[in-house]
Amino acid sequence: MSPGIPLKMSQIVLPCHANYCGELSAGQLLKWMDSTACLSAERHAGCSCITASVDDIHFETTIGVGQVVNITAKVNRAFTSSMEVCGNIYYYLVEISYAVFGFAQVQLKQVIPRTQAEQMEYSLAAERRRMRLIHAEIINDLLSSLSECLDYQDAVPAERTRVESVELVLPPHANHQVSTFGGQIMAWMENVATISASRLCNAHPTLRSIDMFHFRGPSHIGDRLVLKAIVNNAFKKSMEVGVCAEAYQGGEPLRHINTAFMTFEVLDNDRKPCTLPRIRPEPVDGKRRFQEAIARKKIRLDRKYIISCKQSEVPLSVPWDPSNQMYLSYNNVSALKMLAARSNWVLTSEKNKVSLYTLEENQMLCFKVETHVAVAAEQVFLLLSDLRRRKAWDHHYKECEVITDSHEDDTIYRVVTPSVTKGGKVQDFILLASRRHPYLIALRSVTLPAYPPTEDYNRGEVLCAGFSIWEEENSFTKISYYNQATPGVLPYISTDIAGLSSSFYCTFASCSAFLEENKDNLASLPTSTL
Repeated sequence: MSPGIPLKMSQIVLPCHANYCGELSAGQLLKWMDSTACLSAERHAGCSCITASVDDIHFETTIGVGQVVNITAKVNRAFTSSMEVCGNIYYYLVEISYAVFGFAQVQLKQVIPRTQAEQMEYSLAAERRRMRLIHAEIINDLLSSLSECLDYQDAVPAERTRVESVELVLPPHANHQVSTFGGQIMAWMENVATISASRLCNAHPTLRSIDMFHFRGPSHIGDRLVLKAIVNNAFKKSMEVGVCAEAYQGGEPLRHINTAFMTFEVLDNDRKPCTLPRIRPEPVDGKRRFQEAIARKKIRLDRKYIISCKQSEVPLSVPWDPSNQMYLSYNNVSALKMLAARSNWVLTSEKNKVSLYTLEENQMLCFKVETHVAVAAEQVFLLLSDLRRRKAWDHHYKECEVITDSHEDDTIYRVVTPSVTKGGKVQDFILLASRRHPYLIALRSVTLPAYPPTEDYNRGEVLCAGFSIWEEENSFTKISYYNQATPGVLPYISTDIAGLSSSFYCTFASCSAFLEENKDNLASLPTSTL
């Protein structure tokens, strides 16, 4: 069965749907999204369906009173007893009710993708399902590499952000199967999470994303729903709030209904994210939540910038043609200059005067590492220009060889980097390095017929990367390294961006040591570099 025509729902935002800012409540939007997704699933299955989990909800902008919200939903793929339904900003895993409540088994109709876009979503649905199934295993692997939580003097105790609320499930809160409507539970959870986030920042927080609503069991009319929320961790410009929903009737024990993790920001008058205070986690369980929040941040990066685009990426490499060398070299340098000129870099972390910045624009993540060395800019430029010497300070460079040294300003290298997964293949890159004065080294991937991808290596690609070197007073030099992260590059840096490690500091500390040790030893550089 083809995915067919998406199911569409349109709703006008009335004052009763808005928060005190006059913006559509995220909880109300979740209700509409859940209704649309379930209707789409039921149309495909031919029977009643319930929501099992919701992944990757991203709120890109706010919606005001009087505006019309158009929501679309379509089944991407059907599995044995569940199916994935996608919309513009969310992915639902919907299970048919017989599978949950033990009704007679029904065979779900398979989805047959017809177009290239449907084929891509069909393939990615399996990848997202795999991520859901091994989510706990991934978290445990990431936690094994984490160090102890740092205790900041000005940190806010996490206990101050704890919120607990109780809701009575009434008939208007139930769906057509007489169980609590999933969208209503999500709306209640969003409400307590917002209150929890506001206690950290003393301002009105804006919901930016939600990780994996996972419905563990149903609740019914007459249940008391206990909703608990607490800030798990606060990053530079965002915070993660953990929310749990439990149900009970009378004197029975609590039943775990749902868990979710929500990311909030606080916006200033210019709609820019504000810097947030640090959080001091509670002992034992609070420290576990604190560290798991860091691991989930890394997973969000992977899902957003690797899984979501790896099937749809067009080749980033450009064919190398000596007759067009000047044009390719010019574009290489211009792209790096434009990236360096961006003004909205956000400081993610800093350690011993090595700073890591990030920039998110047009579904692309860029990062910048900045440091200073007591070496003249000319010497820094000459030492960093030859990529073959980079393996002396960068552990990501296992091998580096010159393929073509076609011009004193342009050299093509083949670089081999370690595998990003245990037991996986190593990666190789074919890079064009273009050098310009004053002190710019631009890198990007090119293709050469003599060096095609091979089975022994995963061929990685670099869209835009390189060094910008600036001489400052007293023989000090500022080094800025830029990279417009691609699926082949991001796994090497995402743990640093998420806060799981500080390997970027170790790498650039080694770079500084390398430069200072070799500043008077330029004779070994090849003539073409000098």
